[in-house]
Order: sequence, then C-alpha cells, then structure tokens
Amino acid sequence: MICGNLLYNSYMPIFIGADHGGFDLKTKLIEYLQENNIRIEDMGNYELDPLDDYPDFAKKVAQGVLQNPYDSLGIIICRSGVGVAIAANRFKGIRCGLGFDVGQVKHIRENDNVNVLALASDFIDFEKAKKLVDIFRQTELKKEEKYSRRIKKLDELV
Repeated sequence: MICGNLLYNSYMPIFIGADHGGFDLKTKLIEYLQENNIRIEDMGNYELDPLDDYPDFAKKVAQGVLQNPYDSLGIIICRSGVGVAIAANRFKGIRCGLGFDVGQVKHIRENDNVNVLALASDFIDFEKAKKLVDIFRQTELKKEEKYSRRIKKLDELV
C-alpha cells in the first residue's frame, strides 16, 4: 500500500491508542494485527482507567505517525471516534478520518490520504473493526495529481 510516497508494508509501524472507551477494542486489534505479522506500536492506555482522557492517546498516536509520516499509519479509538479524530487533526500533517464502513474507509484512504483511522467502539464490533483496519492498511492512494493537489491545500490551511 502506498502511504505518502512510499509503499506501506508490514514492517512499517501502525501506532495505536485508545482511552477507556476503546481499550477493549484496541487490545483485540493489537492481538489480531500481531497475529498477521503487522508491526504495532501501542501508545496506551496500557490498562483500563475510566478516568483517562482521549486527547492524550490521540496526541501520542499523532506524534508517532509524524515521526515518519510516509512510513507509518495510526489507529485511535474512543467511544464515538469523533473525540480522538478532532484531537489528532490538530496536528499538522495528520489526516484523521472516522471509519464506519469498508467502502468509506477505502474512499478516505484513496482520495484523502488519511493516515490515521479513528474508530468508534460503541458503534462497531470487533469483526467490523478488523475489516476497517484491513482495508485501511491495504488501500493504495490514488496517484492522480488532483488528489495530491488537494492534500497540499489541506496542509497549507494550518
């Protein structure tokens, strides 16, 4: 899969993080991805803490992706998916989209070069989350100039 300018492969990290609302789904996704030989960097939370705050984990994932934005992806999870998406999108170079349908995730990867996927643990189950993550990892960006032009314009907004 193309991520930025380079081909994404299983040796490049996927940074993943979740607050208490997404903790169980994150734990299951880590196990699933590791079983499929995908390199995971767990950015927390590392234990279920009902008092933790989603911006903390969205920040860690965004910072992880930004260390090498052409060679990594991120996944962040909270109950609605919206809180973590808002927090991640505050970082220049992060394009986070809320995933809820396989076709929609394919679209946002291909057209919008989304590099962080937000998931809503209250609205999707583990089986759906696996499908969304798989399509996120496997979808190539469209190569036409209009898509890169649009991403460049997004980057100029901040």
